[in-house]
Amino acid sequence: MLEIIICDDEKALRKNLRKIIATELDLCGIAYHIMEYSSGEELLQELHVYDYQILFLDIEMKHLNGIETAKKLRAMHRTAQIIFVTSYQDFVFQGYEVRALNYIMKPYQPGKITEVLHTALKELDYTAQKYFVVQKKDGDIRLPLSSIKYFASERRIIHVFTTDASYTFYGRLNELSPQLNTTFVRIHNRYLVNLKYVQSIQSNTVLIDGEELPVSRSCKADLEIAFAKYILC
Repeated sequence: MLEIIICDDEKALRKNLRKIIATELDLCGIAYHIMEYSSGEELLQELHVYDYQILFLDIEMKHLNGIETAKKLRAMHRTAQIIFVTSYQDFVFQGYEVRALNYIMKPYQPGKITEVLHTALKELDYTAQKYFVVQKKDGDIRLPLSSIKYFASERRIIHVFTTDASYTFYGRLNELSPQLNTTFVRIHNRYLVNLKYVQSIQSNTVLIDGEELPVSRSCKADLEIAFAKYILC
């Protein structure tokens, strides 16, 4: 799960930023958890029990400002992506010494926030290290999710097709979800596809890397919605 912190001494601005971030992550199907803090001191006190990957940090806070808070975080070897929030461009250049990823100007522009958020996700390589594990008698095979085109079910046998090979194992399609991410969508009682490889959707078929697969009527609407979200993100 993606862990995000928003630290700003203005509650209304925290709530606004949270709403924009949550809306974008919901649209992209990314599981997340957002924590809010009203001061740098409060944030630093909590970090011994809380880990995070992205930090939206207001610069102009009372007492311990955002720059000093970020310095203390880096001294603690925290490697999260820091995104500064500020009303003044003069503060922007101070972010380099704490390896800040970017900055966002107040008042918030949703387009800029989503752009910076996606930059942070890419820096974190958030989905690249996820794998699907095929359990075989002679040992497990770890397949990067990004290489899997689709799963096909034949009774209790499942075939998984990747960009360069195919594998077979015993199981059911509805048992696979815990190992998959939201780019995988059920299109038929026999097929589960990776949206990354969907080239087009027709009335009752989908084209996956040059191969046509059937789409059931009951799955069509969910497939179209999921594909639209994937394209937007």
